[in-house]
Amino acid sequence: MSAGLRSMQVARAAGVNLQTLRYYERRGLVAAPERTIGGHRLYPEKAVTLLRVIKTAQRLGFTLDEVAGLLDAGTHRHGRKPAGLQARAAAKLAETEQKIANLKVISNTLRAAMDAGCDDLVACAAQRCCPLPFTELVQENSS
Repeated sequence: MSAGLRSMQVARAAGVNLQTLRYYERRGLVAAPERTIGGHRLYPEKAVTLLRVIKTAQRLGFTLDEVAGLLDAGTHRHGRKPAGLQARAAAKLAETEQKIANLKVISNTLRAAMDAGCDDLVACAAQRCCPLPFTELVQENSS
């Protein structure tokens, strides 16, 4: 049996906890490692890099399902190369920019509500100066 890293060594080196390592293994993101005669898991050193890649992709907004797709994208199947990081990163960037735009609308609306002194949603809704979006809906529906 070849030398490898035990579970705790891999987890520490990658900056994850043991439960995360096991969860990724159950999800198939990390290959099941070899086992010692005593049943201890022995991971190859590249498992540390793989865990770091998974955590970085998550911090960039990718879900674990998307991370699995990114990891699979590195493998060629049936003679064709699936969409890799460039295409998936472009899609995630567009999604992220849309979220930022939505958050800016929310931020500006909340700031306007605070500036207008809105302290009670029901009372504010009855005022023409209320900046909250439901006043626009009422005005649109009454037209």
